[in-house]
Parts: sequence; C-alpha cells; structure tokens
Amino acid sequence: MNAPWKSGLPGNRDPFAAYICDDNALDVLRPVVVELGWAPEKCYKGGLRNAVQSLSVSASPAILIVDLSESGDPLNDINALAEVCEPGTVVIAIGQVNDVRLYRDLLSSGIQDYLLKPLSAQQVHDALNQALAVFMAPRGGDADSARRHISTAVVGTRGGVGASTIATSLAWLFSENHKSSTALLDLDVHFGTGALTLDLEPGRGLTDAIENPSRIDPLFIERAMVRAGDNLSILSAEAPISQPLMTDGSAFVQLEDEFRQAFEMTVIDLPRNMLINFPQLLADVNIVLLTCEFTLASARDAIRILSWLKTNAAHAHPMIVVNKAQPNFAEISKADFEASIERKVDFVIPYDIKAASNAAKLGQVFVDANRSSKATAAIRQIAERVIGANADDLAAASGAEKKSLLGGFDFKALLTKKAKPEPETAGE
Repeated sequence: MNAPWKSGLPGNRDPFAAYICDDNALDVLRPVVVELGWAPEKCYKGGLRNAVQSLSVSASPAILIVDLSESGDPLNDINALAEVCEPGTVVIAIGQVNDVRLYRDLLSSGIQDYLLKPLSAQQVHDALNQALAVFMAPRGGDADSARRHISTAVVGTRGGVGASTIATSLAWLFSENHKSSTALLDLDVHFGTGALTLDLEPGRGLTDAIENPSRIDPLFIERAMVRAGDNLSILSAEAPISQPLMTDGSAFVQLEDEFRQAFEMTVIDLPRNMLINFPQLLADVNIVLLTCEFTLASARDAIRILSWLKTNAAHAHPMIVVNKAQPNFAEISKADFEASIERKVDFVIPYDIKAASNAAKLGQVFVDANRSSKATAAIRQIAERVIGANADDLAAASGAEKKSLLGGFDFKALLTKKAKPEPETAGE
C-alpha cells in the first residue's frame, strides 16, 4: 500500500478519504481535514470493512484512514484492504487496542501509522503531515522513484507580500544547501524579478517558449535556461509591456513536464492572475505555498484562493506562510487571521527591512545575503519541510512527545519537520 508517490493524481483519484466507526472520532477528524484543504464529506461513517467494500468498486485515495474498532481480525481485514488499494495509497489505521504486537504486525502489513482512540486534533494533524511527507520523500529501491520530483508553486495573496523573495530563496536553498538540481520558473512575464534577484539577465527563453511551444524539448530546456549555479537554473522573461501575453498556457504545461524529467525540484513563482487564467499549471504541482500578510485584504484573498485550490487543485497540499510579520504593528492578529481562513498558519517569517535592503545591494538572494537572520531561519524551515527532514529534524521529532504509537519509530527521510515557534520580530 505504501508504494512511492507519483506527481499528480491520476484519473478521478481523491487526495483523502476516511472510514470511521464513531461520531466522536469523526468530530475530531473533520476540522483537521478542512484545515488541510480537503473535503470533510470524504470522512465516511463505517469502519475498515466498509472501506474494503467501497474501494473495491471505486478508485482508492492518496491517503486513507480506516477504523479498526469493529474489526474482529484486524490483520486479515488489512490484507483484504491491500487487495483493493491502488499503489501509492498511504494508510493510517485507528483503533482502541493498545498492543505493541498488533502495532508491529500492522506496520509489517504496510500501514503507515496506528493511532489510539480517543483521538486528538494534534495527533491526527501530525499523522496526516507524516503521510504527506511520504509523497515528498519516496522510498528508495524502486525504479519508479529513481528520480523523485517535487514541484512547489509560490503564490502571493496580494502584491508586495514577498512571494518572489520566498520563491528565489527556496530555489537557492534546494540547490545550494540540499544539492538538488532545481528549476526556477518565473511566470511574471512582464515584471518578474527572479533573474534580477539572482543578478542575472533573464534572456529570451521563456518568451521563445510562449511564442513557439512546439520547440520545447530537452535540448530547448538546456539552451534556454539561464544557469544561476551548479544546481540552479532559471527560466524567466522581461517582455515589453507593450506586448500583451498571448498564450493558451500550453507552453507552461510543457515546460513543467520537461522540468520533471530534467530536475529534482521545481519552484514556480506564480502570480495569482496566472493561477486563475491557467489553472492547468497546477495539474502536477505537489505544494502550493500561499504567501500572506496579517492584513484584512490578505486574509480575504487567502480564503478565496484556498477555496479555489480545493475545487481546482485538490491534489496539491497548501501551506500558509505569513511574511513580513510585525506582531506589534499587525493589522489583524495571528489568531484572528487563522480564525478567518479556518486553518493554522504553517510558518511566520519576521519582517526585516535591513536584511532585504542588504540582499538588494549585494545582488544576492535573501537567504544567501542574510544567513544569520531570523527571517532566513524561517525560510530554511519551509525548505526543509518541502524537501524532507534531515537527520537533526528526525532526532528532534523522535524526542518530541507524541500520542501516536510511532513516537519512537525511525522514519528516516520520510518524517516532516515539525514547525518551530515563530520568531517574534519582523522579513522579507
């Protein structure tokens, strides 16, 4: 069941489903599911056997939670579930039996996690985040996972929230700190700052791709992209503002397809108008990093974009990042912001105008020019969450208190990094 994750969701496959025996567990699960951007209607009443019956006639989801409480023979029922689950399904079991032997047997049968009732929201949230990490750090040894690829779209709720700064910083961190071959695609065709931030000329690569989509192939990618380092290449443009963007978006989709073959990581600096005009851009995106500020306008647009993502890109995992945070000068508080968007903020980047000015003067990306700043530390946390936890993160996570039986289990590179407390001062 825990086969390697592949980009995108084929066919009519849903990102999530749960089959739960009791109303109390459903009441805990549904708000967490909504917070992660999934449909609460996918939390069904009925346990593991109901799941087997349903999935025998329909496509299995990417992440599946099954309740073993009413199962007389859990291991036999899990084996029956494995027969109807498609490859790539990550299964989390819940139950009432606190037995180490059962837990080990369930892990051996392919279960990702086993949670004890009564459930807590944090317990479920952690387990689902761990399941998402499986997608972003596939297990080795399988031909299909020989080259993993993670595609991250960075979208700003408002102009000036710093989405481009975060996009270039993430691309740089992936390529320099994690030594992953990385493509940065700046889709602000007229006013993009990706190349400018990297102190490069944008070239005509993106403009040529838009004008001649049929030319896009591996050789075109090699020639059109501008090298920004040993592991980082950028494709951007500085099109004349007298020339409107004339495309159906097919060139962008073809570029993304070539990036999946040529690189390990793709970072897309995606203006929100492009998101609306070309929804197909998110067809194979794994993560949408929604960049916000603690303002009413940003909260309003975060709500609208999250709703759009839920309808048009349910397979993509949304992450909420608040940038330029100034607790003492915020238009609205973090608590009010989270209440408005009905989910938690994943990361907060403090405001640091001096660091931003320093990066601009040096012609370097923010995290390179300001390696010791608190804002850079927050962006590093985001990069590590996306690319997969390192050994230090695993040690910290293993020592953290967990309500799941997996508290001491070594996930190696599959465990997501638990977010650290947000810095209290201000960055872009």
